[in-house]
Amino acid sequence: MTSPLLQLFQHQTQGTLRDRLCATLRQAIAAGHLRYEQKLPSTRQLAGDLSLSRVTVEAAYGQLESEGYLLRETGRGTFVAITLPAAPQVKRSVRPPAFSARGQQVLITGGCQDPPFPHAFAAGSPELRAFPHLLWRRLTASAQRSLGAAVMRYGDPLGYMPLREAVADYVALSRGVRCRPGQVVILTSSQQALQLLAMMFLDPGDEVWLEEPCYPGARNAFLTAGARCRGIALDGEGAVPTAGGAKLIYLTPSHHYPTGVTMSLARRLHWLNQARQHNSWLIEDDYDSEFHYEDRPVPAMQGLDRYERVIYLGTFSKSLFPSLRLAWMILPSELVAPFGQARSLMDGHSALLPQAVTAAFLQQGHFASHLRLMRQLYHSRRDLLLQQLETKLTDWLRPQPAPGGLQLTVTLNHGDEARLTAQAAQLGLTLPRLSPLYTGATATPGWILGFSALERAEIVAGCDKLAQLFSRYGKNAGSP
Repeated sequence: MTSPLLQLFQHQTQGTLRDRLCATLRQAIAAGHLRYEQKLPSTRQLAGDLSLSRVTVEAAYGQLESEGYLLRETGRGTFVAITLPAAPQVKRSVRPPAFSARGQQVLITGGCQDPPFPHAFAAGSPELRAFPHLLWRRLTASAQRSLGAAVMRYGDPLGYMPLREAVADYVALSRGVRCRPGQVVILTSSQQALQLLAMMFLDPGDEVWLEEPCYPGARNAFLTAGARCRGIALDGEGAVPTAGGAKLIYLTPSHHYPTGVTMSLARRLHWLNQARQHNSWLIEDDYDSEFHYEDRPVPAMQGLDRYERVIYLGTFSKSLFPSLRLAWMILPSELVAPFGQARSLMDGHSALLPQAVTAAFLQQGHFASHLRLMRQLYHSRRDLLLQQLETKLTDWLRPQPAPGGLQLTVTLNHGDEARLTAQAAQLGLTLPRLSPLYTGATATPGWILGFSALERAEIVAGCDKLAQLFSRYGKNAGSP
């Protein structure tokens, strides 16, 4: 009996100990935990259970007796003297909540939810079992010691300056980006960057251009702002030139998501010139440029920009780990102060301790070492996945070129994408669909197969299940 009373008592924080015990007993009687004519513990027992004095318990029992809640009989004990009616059921409104037009659009998109654990073949997650966890813990403890209470205070909406400096150095050396540390804004994710850009630049009805197919998180960010999204055709050189102009143009030139195409230099120069002519902003999402397995990765488009029309995005979710919740946006100088104000209204700033640890990880050379190891690991896993597909699934799936990245796009030669995806889930496979990434009428069926977070045995087992899936499907629908 006393265990629920103890829990209820611990949640009472207002008033004296006697007042808290009275409130506890009233609540227990009202909720039905103590029922009519039920005997309560003696004052000695209850005092011991709740670590109170007997005087306090005696005073509480006396108070509740005077209120009619309890009856005390000499030689028999203390009993509940009242039955309280159950609280009336509140009738819920049958009307749906009145969300705004933007809120309704958010719900239409379905949101962006990544799986907490990357089963075969969930896309986009890095390998976390090979992460240097002990080193990260040491750096965390060191940052906590050196910063002390400062790490618990409010931070700069633009980000922790040592991390902004480290990011500026990193992207300059590895990606050819031209910027000063003051142009770097640290955010929780590239998705937050897209939401900020939509909030600051787009009015309902404004036109945004995106590659076709396109990363759905970008399209959803712009749609929820009321924009009209127009797909840009894609070929072997990247996004095909299009006449006219748009408020925002979203591109993934170094490694198109999801096909893996790298945009040619001629196309990059064309889009930069078009952005200048039409006063458009080019958003360059360099989401996984750290992982290139063939030739050297092509430098970022931002480094070619002479008119400050490119907004450059990057993230640590793929190169370190997703729950770090750190990304960056490199802005033209004129946009830094306005975006700092906008970010302060959205969520204030990113947590300081993870920023400080990440800055040390970069500055001390650990980031470069980690990337080298992960490139080798992911390269071998990509090659294994390609070999498994060629050996077991060539009749059904056609891999797209994959010079880098954490996932491999495959198109379906035969079969119904939606039906096969549902059947695969019954086998324990997660197959992110390709066709929903298209906005136009003609969508290519297929899947985006993540391999980076899967060990070799998991890749082989996943391909075996895929072969089993197609074998069953072929028997029911006729072999290809």
